[in-house]
Amino acid sequence: MHVVITGAGRGIGRTLADHYRARGDALTGTARDGSAQVVLDVADPSQHADLAAHLVDQPVDLLICNAGVYLDKGQGIDGYPADMWAQSFATNVTGVFLTVQALLPNLRAARGKIVILSSQMASHTRAPGGSYIYRASKAAALNLGRNLATDLHADGIAVGIYHPGWVKTEMGGSAAEITSDQAAEGLIERFDALSLETSGCFETWDGRPHVY
Repeated sequence: MHVVITGAGRGIGRTLADHYRARGDALTGTARDGSAQVVLDVADPSQHADLAAHLVDQPVDLLICNAGVYLDKGQGIDGYPADMWAQSFATNVTGVFLTVQALLPNLRAARGKIVILSSQMASHTRAPGGSYIYRASKAAALNLGRNLATDLHADGIAVGIYHPGWVKTEMGGSAAEITSDQAAEGLIERFDALSLETSGCFETWDGRPHVY
């Protein structure tokens, strides 16, 4: 199986990459800082063209859209500057769409799967306040995934959206609930189970349907 993971240079992306390598899958990892096989800033359209050229006609069985930013962590209500909104959406939403768009021929060749890592913070039923940009961008990524599931069904491409858990990474912090290995193991089970019948699902890392 050929797996492509964006944001594979650190955090949950790197742990997922390690697990797929360990089980013998072919892996293409991307990172904007060059810490993975392919340099890709998902917010830069020209670099998506470079990624597509790098993969040429290689079928992609699983695309994991993991790259993301949480720029507004700790912002007060008087913060949230406009450029922070633009940068966050460029990565967390537009970047997902551009990655899917660039690799669609590769995914069609394999009748592959697309995974989008969103967050429980995308849920409109969980509204404790704060982190407005991150919450809004992850809600948009969830909406994007569900609509992609509709449009790509005829191509045989399943799309799943997942909350990876509160993970002990640089983004999640040391107070988080689970390790990146626990998250990766649970997520890989979810990705393996994803099918056209469950396409459009929004699930937690441990297999529970998530409320919208």
